Amino acid sequence: MGYSRWSSDTYSQMQSTYSQQSRSAIFRSTNIHPDLDPRGLVVRESRDSAAHPNALAIGVFLDVTGSMGRIPEMLIRHKLGSLMDTLIDHGIEDPQVMFSAIGDHISDRAPLQVGQFESGTEEMNDCLSKIFLEGGGGGQSKESYALAWLIGGRHTSIDCYEKRRKKGFLFTIGDEMNWDTVDARRLSSIMGYREAGSMDARQVLREAQEKYHVFHIHINETGYRNNTMVMEYWRNLLGERFLVLDNHQALAELIASTVALVSGVDPDRLLQAFDPSTADMVQNALGDMSIPKRPDSGRRIFRF
Repeated sequence: MGYSRWSSDTYSQMQSTYSQQSRSAIFRSTNIHPDLDPRGLVVRESRDSAAHPNALAIGVFLDVTGSMGRIPEMLIRHKLGSLMDTLIDHGIEDPQVMFSAIGDHISDRAPLQVGQFESGTEEMNDCLSKIFLEGGGGGQSKESYALAWLIGGRHTSIDCYEKRRKKGFLFTIGDEMNWDTVDARRLSSIMGYREAGSMDARQVLREAQEKYHVFHIHINETGYRNNTMVMEYWRNLLGERFLVLDNHQALAELIASTVALVSGVDPDRLLQAFDPSTADMVQNALGDMSIPKRPDSGRRIFRF
């Protein structure tokens, strides 16, 4: 996977088609799509190729419980171009993005859906549109974000790290806390393991962090807006890699900006690529790993 190329023109044509389609026409899956089913999964691969000699693996795991289902729709209709163009325009020439989905392993039919690392416009759109927008969740202030770390740590093989010791990026996006464990029986059911012990969230996080920069983006627009318990949970777990985004419309730009900044792009140049409103949203979300605000702001320099 990941051998084709991104085309802004092709995406613009797709956007025209999406504008005439309902959400259910774009996202047709009524259960987990076979291509995204993690049962029996060995690895998802991000490989260098002639077209992409410096592949950079970027995993984006979207919460699809409750109102979070609007985010995959927003991305496919409006923002894939912003994500890819921002990356490529700032020197990330060979991004390979794996769109996947997270739910609640206790209550949902499809608590984990795993895409492929893709570089091409059609392939990326196809992968995203296959996500089953289950809209579940257990109403217990927790979702199964740790399943993303399980995939990153144990079920991916990425050339950026294996060949160049350059970490990939793994983002989970949601609005709740994380379940700290997944019991053995449920884990076997989700992954198709013949034998499994219970999964500890902190253990799989450590494994994912060996080869990925791991971030969680909190969408601060739901009933958990500024929720102290949720915020403190993630800050204690991830520190400055916990990012709070007040407007989901800037998600693509925040993901791309985080990748670019960690990769060494000049923050002033990056911000100038956005309109002032988007630049402010991205800047505010970056928080303690921040970048300078415009001269009158006094925000401290980006550090990582």
